[in-house]
Amino acid sequence: MRARRRPATGTTARRAMAAGVVVMLLAACGTAGPAPAVDGGAGIDCAAGSIAGRGSSAQTTAMHLWIKRYQVACPEASIAYESTGSGAGVARFLAGDGDFAGSDAPLSPRDRARAVARCGGPVLHLPMVAGPIAVVHNVAGSGGLRLRPATLARIFAGTVTVWNDPAVAADNPGAVLPATPIRTVHRSDGSGTTANFTAFLAATAPAQWRAGSGSRWPARGGTAVQGSDGVAEAVARTDGAIGYVERSYADVHHLTTARVGNGAGEFAGLTDEAVALTVGGARVGDALRLDVDYATRAAGAYPIVLVTYEIVCRDGTRPAAVALLGGFLRYAAGEAGQRDAAELGYAPLPAALRARVTAAAGALT
Repeated sequence: MRARRRPATGTTARRAMAAGVVVMLLAACGTAGPAPAVDGGAGIDCAAGSIAGRGSSAQTTAMHLWIKRYQVACPEASIAYESTGSGAGVARFLAGDGDFAGSDAPLSPRDRARAVARCGGPVLHLPMVAGPIAVVHNVAGSGGLRLRPATLARIFAGTVTVWNDPAVAADNPGAVLPATPIRTVHRSDGSGTTANFTAFLAATAPAQWRAGSGSRWPARGGTAVQGSDGVAEAVARTDGAIGYVERSYADVHHLTTARVGNGAGEFAGLTDEAVALTVGGARVGDALRLDVDYATRAAGAYPIVLVTYEIVCRDGTRPAAVALLGGFLRYAAGEAGQRDAAELGYAPLPAALRARVTAAAGALT
C-alpha cells in the first residue's frame, strides 16, 4: 500500500483484490496426508496435501502471491483462498468449513468461544498483513482534505452535513470549500474494515462518536453498499461523497484520500512509514492479537490501520492439513513472505512480531 506508482504486476494484483477474486491455484493433486518438510528455497518449507481458507478481502492480493510462490516451490501442495469478507469467512470457519479464516479484526468473545469449541482447544490470531484504511472523498474543486478525528466523527454521525461547515474549514485553512451536501458511504456487510474504522472513531473522538464500534455499521444515515469495492465505486460516482476503504481500493479507483489527524497533532498521509509507526507501536496481547493505539502520539504516524489475522486452531487442525498449513503460514509471516507482501504495498510486520508469528505457526498440531 505505497503512495507511489507501482509496477504493472502490483496493479494487476490489486485489481484482482478489488474484484473479490477467488484464488485457487492448484499445482498438483497432492497427497492425502502430511509429508516431511522439504526446503523449497526462499524461506519455504514444503509440505504436501491441500488446505483451504476464506475471509478478508484486504489480504487477497498478498494471499494470491503467497499461494503462487509456495506452490511453485512445492508442487505437491494445493492451497485455495476465497475472498468472501471477514464476517463470512469467520462464520464458515466456526461452522467447521476450512482450515483457516482471514479476519480484519480479532474474534468477538462469543465467536472466540465458538472457535474454541470448533478447535477443541485454543484458537490463535496470527497477524499476517497490515496497512492503512483510507478516508476517500469526492468533493468537486477540492484536493486532498485534512480531517481531524473529531471532524470525521461528526461527518459520519451526521452532525456535519455540508463541506463548507466551519469544522471542515478549520481543518483546512485557506481552502475553498463548496456548500455541497456531504454524502457518507459505509459497508452494508459485516466487515473488519468497518470494525477498525469505527474503533478509531470511538477511541479518538468519543464525545462526537457515540455509536460504538463493530463489524456492522452502527450509526444511522448514510448510504450502505456491499464490499470495499462497492464503497469505492459509490464515492467515485457521487459528488460530495466520503467513505472508508483499504488503500488498494483507493488506488484502483483513483480516489482522493484525506490526511488524517493523529495524536501528535499532525495530519498524516498514507505512506508505508506512517503505517509502520502505528503497527510497530501496537501491544501484542494474548493469542497474538494486536491492541492498536488509534490515538498514537508517534510523530508522523497514520492512525487508521487494519491488521489482518489468520484464525487457526492451535491444536485442532486436521492431521492431513497441519504440516502444509504450518509451512505455508511460516513462509507468509516470515522474512521472505513479508518482503513479497511489501512489494504489493503492504506494511511488513515488525521483526519481533514476525518471529513470534512464525514460531506459533510452526507449533501448530
